[in-house]
Amino acid sequence: MSNRPALSVKEIQNTIREVGINPNYWYPVGWSDEFKESRVKPVTIWNQPIAVYRTEQGRLHALEDACLHKGVELHKGTVEQERIVCPYHGWEFDGEGRCQKIPYLPAGKKCPTARIRTFPVQERYQIVWVFPGDPALAQDVALPEVPEFDHPDWFMVKIPGHFMAHFSTCNENTMDVFHGHLHKGLQGWFDPELTQLDRSESKVFAEYQVSYKGRLAKLLGLAKSAEETYQRTVSIEYAYPHYQNHMGELSSLYLMRLPVGPNETRSFSLMFLKPGIPSRLWRPYKEVLARLLWRFVLKRFLDQDKEMIESEQATYDADPQAPRLEINPAIMALRRVIYEQFQQYRSMSEAMPEEQMTQKDSA
Repeated sequence: MSNRPALSVKEIQNTIREVGINPNYWYPVGWSDEFKESRVKPVTIWNQPIAVYRTEQGRLHALEDACLHKGVELHKGTVEQERIVCPYHGWEFDGEGRCQKIPYLPAGKKCPTARIRTFPVQERYQIVWVFPGDPALAQDVALPEVPEFDHPDWFMVKIPGHFMAHFSTCNENTMDVFHGHLHKGLQGWFDPELTQLDRSESKVFAEYQVSYKGRLAKLLGLAKSAEETYQRTVSIEYAYPHYQNHMGELSSLYLMRLPVGPNETRSFSLMFLKPGIPSRLWRPYKEVLARLLWRFVLKRFLDQDKEMIESEQATYDADPQAPRLEINPAIMALRRVIYEQFQQYRSMSEAMPEEQMTQKDSA
């Protein structure tokens, strides 16, 4: 008797395409090299505009992208030493959001004590991360672990993704190994079978058995011969709000998701491969090889996914109530985690004013 997850037809509840995020996690906002010293870069996490700037000393700060004075976007301003300067009237704010200087304020007058909202920010894996939720929780929430990063035996390729679609639609594409049919012209995988599925409050783990064949599969180390078919086990873990998948000791992919807004999502992925040649032969050329692999191989796969994801979003926007069917239990489990994480945050935020009122009354 098989314990493998059964495929069955179920009608989709389209409410998943309307949920927001749980902001109490770290979200990627850009590659590290995009944040230059003494420059401000605007980013957005689920409709929240944030101005991220790097000081002359290399320190990163993240503030709400609006001046306390007139609300002008701070990313249009400049960075002077440790402060960000509003382009309109020259008000200066430090990394804690405090107004430290108003050029035309009379001598002896104090600056306003109100602060701009700030966000915890850190840099790891050549990615800049921002925590848009309760800053008191930031230290207790870990970033994804990427043990292959900087390991001498692994070859790393950075994969940027930008989709005009809701993040749940993008996430389903990543979890759905059954769409290998889309990539058949690129010698992608085929004959997928879901063999294991587990779900918890914040995670989904799935294993698929897939087959590979062809010159590209051989080039990537997935097949020993271009003429023969090889079966591989792909394990996928969605630990809200990010992904990782592994194919034994052959490859790993870490996909960091950024929900920009209801119809826009970005991703910052790190793919790791083990070339079948000694590292001393490829390491001196790793950056050039990574760019070539991205441009001429991996981007072609991603472009096909992007077209399907955005097509799915377009049909949803045209008729949100149109019924859709799903048979993959891994997708159903993924939707449940996304929905429950949003509901969990919403319950916490709705309860907060009542708790604060209780504390105030008992004081």
